[in-house]
Amino acid sequence: MRVLLVNPKSKLPIDVRTQPSLGLAYIGAVSRQRGDEPRVYDGDIETVSLVDVVREWQPHVVGITANTTQVKAAWRAAAEVKSVDADIPVVLGGPHPSVLPEESAARPEVDIVVRGEGEETWAELCAVLEQHADLGSVLGITFQTPAGSVIHNPDRPPIKDLDTLPLPDYSLFRMAEYTNLQPTLDTVEGARSFSIMTSRGCPYRCAYCSQSIYPARYRVRSPEHVVAEWRHLVRDLGAQEIGVLDDSFNIQRKRVHAICDLLIAEGLNHVPWIMINGIRANLADKDLLAHMKAAGCKRTAFGVESGNQAILDSIDKHLTLDQIRAAFRAAKEVDLETIGFFIIGLPGETEETMEQTIRFAIELDPVVANFSMLTPFPGTRVYQQIQEGGGRLLVDDWEDYAFFESTARYEMGATTAELQTRKWHEAYRRFYMRPSRILRTLTRWQTWRDLPRVARMALRLVLPG
Repeated sequence: MRVLLVNPKSKLPIDVRTQPSLGLAYIGAVSRQRGDEPRVYDGDIETVSLVDVVREWQPHVVGITANTTQVKAAWRAAAEVKSVDADIPVVLGGPHPSVLPEESAARPEVDIVVRGEGEETWAELCAVLEQHADLGSVLGITFQTPAGSVIHNPDRPPIKDLDTLPLPDYSLFRMAEYTNLQPTLDTVEGARSFSIMTSRGCPYRCAYCSQSIYPARYRVRSPEHVVAEWRHLVRDLGAQEIGVLDDSFNIQRKRVHAICDLLIAEGLNHVPWIMINGIRANLADKDLLAHMKAAGCKRTAFGVESGNQAILDSIDKHLTLDQIRAAFRAAKEVDLETIGFFIIGLPGETEETMEQTIRFAIELDPVVANFSMLTPFPGTRVYQQIQEGGGRLLVDDWEDYAFFESTARYEMGATTAELQTRKWHEAYRRFYMRPSRILRTLTRWQTWRDLPRVARMALRLVLPG
């Protein structure tokens, strides 16, 4: 079958770098393994319309991925497909449809929703569609019957052995159109960047995190399988930097050491890599971080969230302020760049707790501090807490759920929208406008290379709304 995989155009409030969808790269690899002819349409880089592509290529099935901020664009893309040929099956997957499957399945332009991990479901679903067979046997899907009722088939169990998955197929993407994951390289502009995911799931269930809506089972790829993909990215595809997307990369410390050993043994440690989503601070000591550094890691992130221990406990972070301090200290001792993720406006926050977070960020002094106002994503415990605790959501459009937006998305009790917004701007001002930070920024080569982008971001983040 001709399979068209669509990544709708993202609505992002800040100037960030684009990257190919790892999820679609996996689905495309599964399709090719099945014997299909896959093609990717990425709305972030395409110059032709989806309608023209569908009309010209005439796919047998269209799969569209969507997170929360993309879901309305996904519905629009589905409608465009149906405007060309109403008989083409349109399948929606990704984080948002997995949480709210009935919302998308009930729409006339969507035929099927895939919930959770998509690879095994996609292979089975395509076989059923190809044979015009009954959808009732496919685990992990939601669909609407001709009579208008929505059917939720039973969940599909998580994939047991991630090593059985094919490597992501990047031949489906025009890689020259994508720019860096992060400005990690001092000497290469527009470096060829790729993502890799070495594990899935997270045993921690932080109240604000969308991972908490999925099964808690943590699964890993073997070090050999991970490094086989790493080798392919570097030697076959010319990767100049790699971003590790794991939510919990360092849960199994022996596995991290084994991966690092293999990267060094194979001479792959000359390519810098970074931790996009961060690692657990309570499991990051100097020995582990030094080994990661020797294996090519240039920058790691830590999810700090708050500088108040009671707030950390309330969101089930299972982390202490002293453990966070120790992790940042260890990273600096081995010369690893650090990113700190901080949240302003967690449930129960006051001006005092937000102030403690700002002071903690300044104390830790990461290379990059990312402050975000709490985004209560559907399905998370904070979303439920706000609804049940007398809170008020201030956004009613999924496209307004983007990270790092300068608008509060809820208020509850003392955690008012005005307070969140004021302290968010104050956090950026006080962290980045210190003389030491200004000097560090001015002496970085990337600052002058990316001056227009840096200036735009500085004005948006620092100046009051």
